[in-house]
Amino acid sequence: MIADNYEQIEAIMLNIGLLGLFLLMGYAIHDVLSKNNVPKIGRFVAYGVLGLGALGFVAKGIIEVFYMSMGVNG
Repeated sequence: MIADNYEQIEAIMLNIGLLGLFLLMGYAIHDVLSKNNVPKIGRFVAYGVLGLGALGFVAKGIIEVFYMSMGVNG
């Protein structure tokens, strides 16, 4: 295999790993919030923070693809 394949596999596995971690964090937050009878606004804030964190990784990926398509290497 050439180095490009390793980089592509590494990028895919990183994204899958991050998705798994965000799903596990979401499950852990859901479990803690449901066991402690947290009000709706508290749940909204907790899930919102987790969602914004995940959205940051998605935005980073989109920006990377955009820059790579323009020929910018970083």
